[in-house]
Amino acid sequence: MSNLPTVIPVFPLPNVVLFPEVMLPLHIFEPRYRQMVTDTADKSPPLIGMALLRGNWQEQYQGNPEIFPIGCAGEMVRVVPLPDGRFNILLKGIREYQIKEESFAKSYREAVVEWGPPAKERLLAEYRQELSRLLETYLPNNEAVQKFLADPTVEDAFFVNFFAFHLDLLPIEKQSLLEARPLPERAARLRDILDFKLTETRWKEGGTGGPGKPRAH
Repeated sequence: MSNLPTVIPVFPLPNVVLFPEVMLPLHIFEPRYRQMVTDTADKSPPLIGMALLRGNWQEQYQGNPEIFPIGCAGEMVRVVPLPDGRFNILLKGIREYQIKEESFAKSYREAVVEWGPPAKERLLAEYRQELSRLLETYLPNNEAVQKFLADPTVEDAFFVNFFAFHLDLLPIEKQSLLEARPLPERAARLRDILDFKLTETRWKEGGTGGPGKPRAH
């Protein structure tokens, strides 16, 4: 996508980190974000910047609490209006961005952003194989995962971003993955997180058990 705007609406959440090419369903019920969807739906492209809340966001949630400056924008590929004014929307992750300036002139936050480059890097074959082995151990006996890992048509960027988004990791861990660029660095960080979690699980089990039950959702 080449016609990316310099100003986008920002939707901060405490537990969601979006990645490029990944699909994210959202239920929009707050009045300010219902307005955001209405304002954005007719734009081309209709982009919303997802951002992770940080610090003591609970104390300031009704205002404009602090957010991480690096996020990922998603295109609204489906918008379903509900009778009471709420929306169900589906976002497709498009590109990482970095906030340069925030605006609070509207009921929702907007930001001037600098877009990250499109992911064109490839992973070395042995590096992807190493990640696949770790994922098979982390998610044992999961036929769907095994099929996905064995699919040679899955591009490297989607391979890494899919698991960065779907694995049951802490939001701050996912944020660290989003901030890791280019793609080989993100893959390396994902490898390190998986390796640490597998080691932690074995330690908790006294070194006698396997990696534990699946933790993807």
